[in-house]
Amino acid sequence: MTCLSYPAPAGEADRALLVMLPGAGIVARDFGERGMVAAVHERGLAVDIIAAQPAIDLYLDGDVVEALHRGVIEPALAQGYTRIWLLGISLGGMGALLYTRRHEAEVAGLVLLAPFLGTQGTIAEVEAAGGLASWSPEGSGATARETRLLAWLRDFLARRPAKPLVYLGFGEADRFARAHRMLGALLPADCMMTVAGGHDWESWVELWRRLLDGGLVP
Repeated sequence: MTCLSYPAPAGEADRALLVMLPGAGIVARDFGERGMVAAVHERGLAVDIIAAQPAIDLYLDGDVVEALHRGVIEPALAQGYTRIWLLGISLGGMGALLYTRRHEAEVAGLVLLAPFLGTQGTIAEVEAAGGLASWSPEGSGATARETRLLAWLRDFLARRPAKPLVYLGFGEADRFARAHRMLGALLPADCMMTVAGGHDWESWVELWRRLLDGGLVP
């Protein structure tokens, strides 16, 4: 797994760690080159950042959680980090949710930018059931991996835990916007943000900057 580190400016004792997870077709260095790392440090936030790039096949075979835990989170905990946030774009958003499902206690917050939540057929099934809150995995046509994730997400959001916090951002013209709206319906209004764009960097960078300006502090 490729990992790039971006420490916060020196002098801050109580730092958080933000782990950025890219989606398909995105590489770890894109977070730095597209300004998403700079957006954090320009605002004077005491946040160290790791841009991690798990292999795509780790998502497909379900091993992404263990790889992320061994390669990033366990070492961070050993270094004394007490606030660890995950930011995931598209497939990386699914990875952030998969990790939180297994290691909820280690995650202080989630930022999901246009997260991939399931195939179009699965999302249509959930919509037909009246939304995620009323959907049941019993008799679902979704894959076992999708049903496990969506059932956990439904129950997790119903509990309204104080931690981890969950923020969602997406473009109104994003090709996965139906799924994002389905998720957003279960979040507080101030934890969801949209922009006019699609499934692209311009939208994700704008969303990230707006979330930071709106008070999100990892």
